[in-house]
Amino acid sequence: MTTVAELTLPTDEFALAETFRRLPELEVRVESVVAEGPSRTTPLVWFSGVDTADLEATLEADPTVAEHRQLLENTDDDEWLYRLRYGESVNSVCRAVYTNGGTVLGARVVDDQWTLRLLFPLREELSDAVSDIESNDVRIDVRRMVEAGGEEGLETTAALTEPQQEAIAEAYRQGYYDVPREISLEELANELDISHQALSERLRRANRVLASEQLEEAAGEMVTE
Repeated sequence: MTTVAELTLPTDEFALAETFRRLPELEVRVESVVAEGPSRTTPLVWFSGVDTADLEATLEADPTVAEHRQLLENTDDDEWLYRLRYGESVNSVCRAVYTNGGTVLGARVVDDQWTLRLLFPLREELSDAVSDIESNDVRIDVRRMVEAGGEEGLETTAALTEPQQEAIAEAYRQGYYDVPREISLEELANELDISHQALSERLRRANRVLASEQLEEAAGEMVTE
């Protein structure tokens, strides 16, 4: 079933990491994202809030940016439109999306986080993409999923991805949530054949999703009472 998802990544682990670090006052507005094959992504980005000379120098030094070119200048809003080509560290994330059938519908930066809006023909492809991104040691959160539901349109869900389901189910079966614990995080990670850090992040995200569902359900019950 076609799935639209919103994924967040910290700016220090994704595109323009060095640029955001050196120019904290920088404002970014992504106009569009174009994939030129599975290994090359060329977004169009509006920059504002900084001096153009500082921006040029910073983009030149940013390892996540392979190429940059100014296309337009919006003098009314002091914005500059650039076409970028990302470096390999960013392309590895984009490649995980594209090779699993995903399409980038939009991207934005808020509070030191990138939010990517992605479309996948199948929910399983989203799960595979998330797993591939995690394998590159990038922290990623699935904040929202929307699945096409036939004539009923789009229906919001907060369901776990398959890797999250597997991790939290195995943690429960192996006694990770027992008091005292029957298995350590390191031992559980070995059982699942993933790194200690990847498992920790996966369980954290899964717990957050489940907690969110419970809070929303409780809030709905209070409204209807």
